[in-house]
Amino acid sequence: MFKLLLLLTIYFTVTLLSAQEVPTSALKNNGQHIYTQIQKDVDNFDSLFKEGNFYGRLRNNNFYFAYNTPDTNHESQLVSAVGASVIFQSAKLKGFDFTLGLYGSQSFFDENKIDSISHLKPSKDTLSRYKYVNGGSRSLYAFGQANISYTYEKTKFILGRQLVETFYTKSNDTKMIPNAFDGFVIMSNAITNSSLQFAYLAKQKLRDHEDSHSVLMYGDANSSAGVNNPEWTQNDDSAMHRGLTYTALKAAGKPTDAPLIILEGENKSLENIKLNFSSYLVPELLSQVMGELNYKMKFDGFSVTPGFRYIQQFDHGAGAIGGASIYVKGLSGYKDSSSLNAQMIAARVVTKLNDYKINLGYTNILDKADLVTPWRGFPTSGYTRSMGMYNWRANTKSYRLELVKGANKTGIYTKPFIQTSILYIDGDKNKLETDSMFYYFGIIQNIHALQALQYKFRFGYRDFIHDYAPISSYIDSRLEFNYLF
Repeated sequence: MFKLLLLLTIYFTVTLLSAQEVPTSALKNNGQHIYTQIQKDVDNFDSLFKEGNFYGRLRNNNFYFAYNTPDTNHESQLVSAVGASVIFQSAKLKGFDFTLGLYGSQSFFDENKIDSISHLKPSKDTLSRYKYVNGGSRSLYAFGQANISYTYEKTKFILGRQLVETFYTKSNDTKMIPNAFDGFVIMSNAITNSSLQFAYLAKQKLRDHEDSHSVLMYGDANSSAGVNNPEWTQNDDSAMHRGLTYTALKAAGKPTDAPLIILEGENKSLENIKLNFSSYLVPELLSQVMGELNYKMKFDGFSVTPGFRYIQQFDHGAGAIGGASIYVKGLSGYKDSSSLNAQMIAARVVTKLNDYKINLGYTNILDKADLVTPWRGFPTSGYTRSMGMYNWRANTKSYRLELVKGANKTGIYTKPFIQTSILYIDGDKNKLETDSMFYYFGIIQNIHALQALQYKFRFGYRDFIHDYAPISSYIDSRLEFNYLF
């Protein structure tokens, strides 16, 4: 049955292939979807629809996750999925326009070879685990975008469900359905050499959810009574703080539907210097600020850019409710197990020569509390973030050497985009973290004869060392195909 479905998917894809040489949209290596068609300005309501642009996408994802020594809590798995999306971006009428995006996914796996759906690793976002355990469905459909916007000169206002790309929030569309938010966003380039963004996000819809949910609340039996696995009804991201449950927040008199408020900016007024600032606030619970400086030094034929990032996390009551650990409440090894005040320092040196880039990075989460950023923006990104690595637990130091070839800003890789890295994570065993090495290789390329078709292969191997307890090393491999039309 699976082979038949795969063949039908390939046949369906081939029948839709057009003669176009350049796709009307593109995919960056981080999964961000770029629209390349010109958005027209019109002068009547009918043309708002007639002159709009459609963006179609067919995709296939395949995951093989294998442990060296599987056990009751760690099992190897092979999962595949097919999906599609249709996005409509209207024309502009007196500065107004709207966007609608419908996404769908169908997951395939042998349930006889997976003891528990909770053990699914990267493939979990190809279906809704909640729907599966409460009805057996392996399909997932959702509006990832449904918003209206208004542009005035260099400032844009967006209201509704949307993809929000900030330091702390990402669409992270690397599976089948993007991470989306319900709220209000303002983006502006009105200040010379600067960009500013403000976001008031009332709800989030993670990649494996059909419905929106709280931005910082973990579900439990009181938030969703009478169902299996109620924790999967709310924010169940892998980086979510498990102690901030509905019941715990209610008992502490804290809001269960607090918004995520973001303010960030970038400035390039000083020659060869880029300054970045980002902050978030979840009222009555938690806030964080990030500052980053990169200084580019140009030489004959190459450049060297040292960079520094600092993060400060402020506890507004969340620590007393959920604890300093994002996974285990009351976990020993923390200097103050009821405080979420935390800090991170990071440094890197990036060398660029032609289309090669070498990135030597270091991050240090100080020995205070874990960082809380469960909105698909990763605090160690660009420094020591590698595929699937959540290396922002307290007292974790990471070192990474990365080599990249073929990077560009268009999202169309006529020549292969190659990324490889070696990451060493020095974890704190008192916080149930184990030292490990992570080896990564990834390649992305648009097919030369048909640039609308792109493949993406990623492979990672994690080798645990100096174990405080037996932990199985594992392989994480992913193969993805995207056809844009």
